[in-house]
Amino acid sequence: MASTSSDLELEKPANIAVSSRLFHWLVLLIVFIGGMSSIAIEITASRLLGPYFGTSTFIWANLIGLTLLYLSIGYYYGGRIADRWPNASLLLIFTAIAGLSTGMIPVLSRPILERSLSAFANYSVGAFYGSLVGVLLLFAVPVTLLGFVSPYAIRLSLNRVNAAGNTAGSLYALSTVGSIAGSFLPVLLLIPSFGTYWTFYLIALALLVASILGLILLHAHRAGLGAVVLLAVVLAFAFYTDGRLIRPPQFGTLIHEEESEYNYIQVLKQGNVTILELNDGHAVHSMYEPGRKIYGGYWDDFSIAPYFNAEQQPSDVKNVALIGLAAGTMAQQLTEAYGPIPIDGVEIDPNIVKVGREYFDMNEPNLNVIVQDGRYFLRTSDKQYSLIGIDAYQQPYIPFHLTTKEFFQEVYNHLAPNGVAVLNAGRTDTDYRLVNVIASTMKTVFPNVYILDAEGYANSVVIGTREPTSIANFAPNIDRLEPGMLKQIGQISLQSGNIREWTTSDPQWVFTDDKAPVERVINSIIVDAARGE
Repeated sequence: MASTSSDLELEKPANIAVSSRLFHWLVLLIVFIGGMSSIAIEITASRLLGPYFGTSTFIWANLIGLTLLYLSIGYYYGGRIADRWPNASLLLIFTAIAGLSTGMIPVLSRPILERSLSAFANYSVGAFYGSLVGVLLLFAVPVTLLGFVSPYAIRLSLNRVNAAGNTAGSLYALSTVGSIAGSFLPVLLLIPSFGTYWTFYLIALALLVASILGLILLHAHRAGLGAVVLLAVVLAFAFYTDGRLIRPPQFGTLIHEEESEYNYIQVLKQGNVTILELNDGHAVHSMYEPGRKIYGGYWDDFSIAPYFNAEQQPSDVKNVALIGLAAGTMAQQLTEAYGPIPIDGVEIDPNIVKVGREYFDMNEPNLNVIVQDGRYFLRTSDKQYSLIGIDAYQQPYIPFHLTTKEFFQEVYNHLAPNGVAVLNAGRTDTDYRLVNVIASTMKTVFPNVYILDAEGYANSVVIGTREPTSIANFAPNIDRLEPGMLKQIGQISLQSGNIREWTTSDPQWVFTDDKAPVERVINSIIVDAARGE
């Protein structure tokens, strides 16, 4: 008959040749590093995928969901293996293998990720998502093995049934503390200081060093020697990949790349033109060529947005706010068009500001750079502007809080009399869903909303006026301008911009802070483009 005593002695874990106190601390170390590594891998994975797939909630949902799946598998099988082979050395071998597989992620992911670039460019959705799944599968081995740690540690540490709750609770609490550390260390220290690849290598080294130390303490010299070999392999790959490009440029010559807290940044050179690309690189965010005034893109069109007002004159534009300054293309053009008027340029990423100053000559004396989130800037400012430009959408991934009715109401409130808001939105040659939903949302706030297609780019500019205006004002205003930059841009827009007024505001096409499914719209545009619709 089985005993039911709460003091029932459980079998002691095998292969323990050290003092119980030293063994206790060894288990705690492994539990902490295991918890830290599992979350750190997930966080760092988002940065590995960002330059290729972006950082949308779709990507995060895949990362979080699969991480939890892998951990669940690890918890289940880790507990079963621990009951059958309660061997401390075996646990350390598992964590050593987890370390090796973590260190292999940057190397094995590179060819898969580079395949995704051509897949996206050719609208091959199957290959694109196949690449995504392929990379996500690389995390299966290390994260699943790290799921072994907690149930295995509980089995090794448990001596009495009446202490089971305390033992399990303490170890899970320590693992969670490790996970908290794993949430912050990559973001605040490792990725900004060492980059994504070396963050993976450092996580791998932490696992391997702890495993080797534990195996030596347990006098498992043969297994310890094997772990040393794994450590050497990771170090070899780390130094082999050190200094290699994170993502090859899609065109031109790469002259600078870096990872910031918010973005993966590339600066490219094509002829005399310097180009800024961010993250997955499927949109150009800034351009610069010495002496050039007109770039033939949506940047030009921001400068002529005020000319839907009646009797608009250049002198009526007194000041400007730019939400999404990037490397300063529009600030330079607006300064050229309107003179040294005050420009507040809001950019959330300080590294982009640094790049703008170094590579794009973003040094206008009238430009006041504010490193802040654009919506927070509006909420904490009482200034009013003649023109507010919004170029903060990083197609195909867009911050939803800059697409809503509430956001545009804040923009409206910061416009001076006869002020205008102008926004850049992406599209395809035939699919204007994002443009239309932005125009519909703006129409709930602004009395008149106009759309202008940017020449040579898959972008449209959406313009909202603070006062009632008319589309009929635009052409006469442009005709009255003196020959020069503004008149030339206006004439190009009249010829090729397909200028039109947006007059409807269907509630199902209005985004709010509560419901703004912008990524659903973007994903459907991508899929339909791939189908050739």
